[in-house]
Amino acid sequence: MLRLKTNWKFDILRPGFFLLLALLLINLSFLKYQCYTFVQKCTCLLIVFYLGFVLLLKFNSLKWLIFIILLATIFGFHSDMSKTNFALKPNTAITFFPDKMKISDDWFTVEGQTAGSKILVSGKLSSSQLKQLNYGYKVILHDLSGEVNPIEPASNYGEFDQQKYYRSKKITQQVNLTSFKIQIKKGGLANYLHYWRFQLKRFLQKFPPILSFFSNELILGESPDQKFQTILNNYRDLGVIHILSISGLHVGIYTLVISTMCYYCKLTEKETFIFCLFILLVGIFLSNGQAGFIRASLTYILGQIFSLHKLKINKADLLGLTAVLHMSVNPRLMMSTGALLSYTLALGLEMTKSLTKFRQSWALNNLLLPLLLFHFFQFNLLTVFFNLLVVPYFNWVVMPLTFFNLIIFNISPRCSYFLEKILEQGEKVIAKFSNSKIGLLTFGKINWWQCLFLLLLTSILLVLINEKSKNQKLIRYLFKLALIIYGLIFLTIHFPLKGQVTFIDVGQGDSILISTPLFRHVYLIDVGGKLNFNGKKITPQINKITVPFLKAQGINKIDGIFISHQDADHVGDLRPLLSQIRVKKLYMAQGLIRNPSFCKRIIGRIQKGQIVQVLAGETINEPPISFKVVYPFKPGIGKNEDSLSLLFKLANKNWLFTGDLGQKGELEILSRYHLHADYFKLGHHGSRTASNKEFLQALQPERVFISAGRKNRFGHPHPETIATLRSQHIPWASTQDCGMITWNYGVLIKPKFKRFLPVIKK
Repeated sequence: MLRLKTNWKFDILRPGFFLLLALLLINLSFLKYQCYTFVQKCTCLLIVFYLGFVLLLKFNSLKWLIFIILLATIFGFHSDMSKTNFALKPNTAITFFPDKMKISDDWFTVEGQTAGSKILVSGKLSSSQLKQLNYGYKVILHDLSGEVNPIEPASNYGEFDQQKYYRSKKITQQVNLTSFKIQIKKGGLANYLHYWRFQLKRFLQKFPPILSFFSNELILGESPDQKFQTILNNYRDLGVIHILSISGLHVGIYTLVISTMCYYCKLTEKETFIFCLFILLVGIFLSNGQAGFIRASLTYILGQIFSLHKLKINKADLLGLTAVLHMSVNPRLMMSTGALLSYTLALGLEMTKSLTKFRQSWALNNLLLPLLLFHFFQFNLLTVFFNLLVVPYFNWVVMPLTFFNLIIFNISPRCSYFLEKILEQGEKVIAKFSNSKIGLLTFGKINWWQCLFLLLLTSILLVLINEKSKNQKLIRYLFKLALIIYGLIFLTIHFPLKGQVTFIDVGQGDSILISTPLFRHVYLIDVGGKLNFNGKKITPQINKITVPFLKAQGINKIDGIFISHQDADHVGDLRPLLSQIRVKKLYMAQGLIRNPSFCKRIIGRIQKGQIVQVLAGETINEPPISFKVVYPFKPGIGKNEDSLSLLFKLANKNWLFTGDLGQKGELEILSRYHLHADYFKLGHHGSRTASNKEFLQALQPERVFISAGRKNRFGHPHPETIATLRSQHIPWASTQDCGMITWNYGVLIKPKFKRFLPVIKK
């Protein structure tokens, strides 16, 4: 028996066991949570069978242990609820801790707990309710009324998928509360711990802005406010965003500092470990269980346990064991992009451990590149050099000043403002590099199988380089193959075989993208924007919808933007778009430029020579497209009745866009032109003020389109408009139901429509 026990211990610590086991479990989690198509499931199953075969072949003596772990994993996946069924009832209550809550303009959002499940909660706070929440203790919401809805998926290509993000947290529903009562509950260890975290958050908010931002990022693992998005974007564009995430770098620094202090205090190795363990557990709690921090902390803790027991384990296997334990607590771990990047980076460090720092940095960037292109669509060619500049600045300036400020802020607030000035100068330099866009390449989104193949190819290449393989010919061949594949993907994205007309789902608004095949030309008709009814500053939705959509297609330049009129739901996001994407020309109807509110949107963002004013009868030749202006016939100031209306032909199909033009304007077009449009976007989002019956009869469209928001307050499209379409047997499609609607055409491609959202069976 003793011999068997010794063999069992020996086998389980043999190199490769925990790493292979972790890879097997990760693939099973992908199969359960992230494989949607038949091809994806088959690919994942093949990888699972291959890893299982290798695991049993190399570690046959552990087959029963492997079998038990697989059974436990499958049982865990089966018992892991995928949906909640929350409903508002008289006795329904929702609980949460205020330290996890976000408040903006008296509107709160939080992940609440109810009846054993989680739900996303939002609502408007009164001043008395806000005062109650500021106590910092556990909150119980009761006497609830509001509306419960499923969390909506992304409705545009490239858009961040909130449904998937919250599904990774076991949240599938959201409730918008219209009225509720608050009960504060004290008592309990968890309650007091969250109260302490809440008070820490309030303390950090007192700091000067940049110090507050870095303190929140490094201690709490979250950004304190949307206004700091610019700093995050600067670091992201330079390819150094990882240093803002609490990860192995910071855990290493924390444990080094603590171990040094313990050494001078004459503490034993075991006592030092216990002290580090306590600090790391506190850090995990403060960072709200951030995946990167848990991964790094758990790896350190397991490594120390093995070391204290005189057991040797390969570092790659240590990472594998970490992943196995992490996933046993959170089976949906790999649904998080942050967790996926963190574990890939940690594995990459082990795969490239024999390389010099510079070569290792280059290798790690290449390893992460497929994941970055799949999720973020761009990367910086000079990331290696920016890492060499920014990482030392962060480690030796930002982190010391941030933690020094924590100590001296209450003693000497003036000193904090001196530290803030130092950081301001550093961030200005980073912002200059970022704003120059030097090295930044908008590559475009690669698909899942391209990402998988490149990830595997790069991994094999890095292992061969790290092991200093004598087969240099194979290394050169794989390197050239990787370059060729990246080049071919880049060419297919930037020189596409098909063009498009795409109705971007911007909610209650208009934004239509038109592009041509091969030597691509890109145009926008309107840019969308939120209607602002309360006068408060709102976050441009273009950063969540249009800009990611453009970047996903490798578009960083627009040849022309056509502005229909002044309304915010058509032109509200023009200024932020002009600040991020190069625009060659801006077309508008005569007179709009004299509108003061419109001028505010473009001042300082576009040159006078780039503005082109037009009237009906003019043709804008933008080979291979000619845009014929059919309205307005006289200058205006950009009202609905002044809407710029365009007719153009692609693949022998006529397209007509009339902005928010009403029926009077439509009849005026009809009196001047004999128009036929195969495809027509209904005026004014399907309002009954547009889409005149005679006008539609004259156009004889094959299909019409409606761009309107879900559950919009205007009731668009109006039932009267829908009745008109039905009476004339005109098919229609709406962004409300379809999400983004795309019509593709090309030289060797049969034109066809596709919707982004799947058809919901009723």
